[in-house]
Amino acid sequence: MACFERGSPALKEILLKLYRAQKPMEIDHHLYEFGSVEYHVQCSVSDPQLTYLSISTPLLSQGVLQSFGLSHYTIQMVEGICSDVVEIFEPAKQGYQLTLRLDFSKIPNKKDSEKIIEKISAVQAVIISSQLKEMLQNVNSQDSYQGMYKPIKLIYHPREPFFVIKQPHKIIAIFPMRFKEDSDVIIATAFFQELMDVGSSEKWAKAPPCNWSPIPPPELRGETFNDLSTNGGFVSFDIFPRHVESKRLDKTVWSLLNFYAYVKYHVKRFYSKKNEKSIGKTGSGPAHPELRRNRTKTNKVKERRFMTRLIKLTKSNIIKRKCGALSKKIKRIRFRIKIHGFGRFRRQWLKLKMPSFSSSKGYTKLE
Repeated sequence: MACFERGSPALKEILLKLYRAQKPMEIDHHLYEFGSVEYHVQCSVSDPQLTYLSISTPLLSQGVLQSFGLSHYTIQMVEGICSDVVEIFEPAKQGYQLTLRLDFSKIPNKKDSEKIIEKISAVQAVIISSQLKEMLQNVNSQDSYQGMYKPIKLIYHPREPFFVIKQPHKIIAIFPMRFKEDSDVIIATAFFQELMDVGSSEKWAKAPPCNWSPIPPPELRGETFNDLSTNGGFVSFDIFPRHVESKRLDKTVWSLLNFYAYVKYHVKRFYSKKNEKSIGKTGSGPAHPELRRNRTKTNKVKERRFMTRLIKLTKSNIIKRKCGALSKKIKRIRFRIKIHGFGRFRRQWLKLKMPSFSSSKGYTKLE
């Protein structure tokens, strides 16, 4: 997938620095990356043209591959990066699975130097992908028992295992999906359902069919409880021989290794789109041209509604003000009118109607 880099950006930066250095450099640098991956870069002033790169990376599965070291197929894939520049140094340095001797003086053209160093920085991806390629091609029938094929547990990223089951006419890759937030589960579930709908269309008939289930599929019967306990269900892909032939094998392997990362990328992209919509509503911050056009139309509609409401409010305020002024005038006129003898009549009437109170304070308390 194009959105994920195969090479290590930090390792690429160190190797480019060594290649472009005008003076010999003494380097003994350790680099640690996610997934228990470690690089050790060494370069001496006495021999500046040679650089030693040691790699330590977890294997996908200890059960299928050799218990110690890398297979012959993996070594061939590493040597194929750039045979003139890259040479496997034996034995590998202590604590590492592989040590490469790099001769930067044999890089054919300075224009191609960055591309070659980028390939060298992707050596860890080459090792992991070659292991999965070897599994897909060489899983023999001895792993089957009464027609049931034993799942192979693979771990590319920590806490994110997936399974590969080889059957007579296809290979099934199953991904147990786990998420920390409930909102991520909802978004990912909708994405899986959409993926199934798209995969079943005629346009994507050549792509591996996708299936999603909230419960473990029967192929994983007998696996541990920790591997089967998920909150996002199980996603499976049916990989047929046409998906692992020639150049398609590399794309299929890389897509399987990065499926978890792709789902996380999709979930984050959903949140970023949601934030763009909220920014578009508030009218602040940069936005896409289409979003700006929609926002302009929405603002015009809101302005028309606001002006209509403002006109109505203005009319009502004017009427209220006129009524208020009229009522004040009436009050002033009423207070100016004096009827002779009316005050004396009111006092006499209150004396006749006023009840007698027994309390000395002039009132009775109501219970």
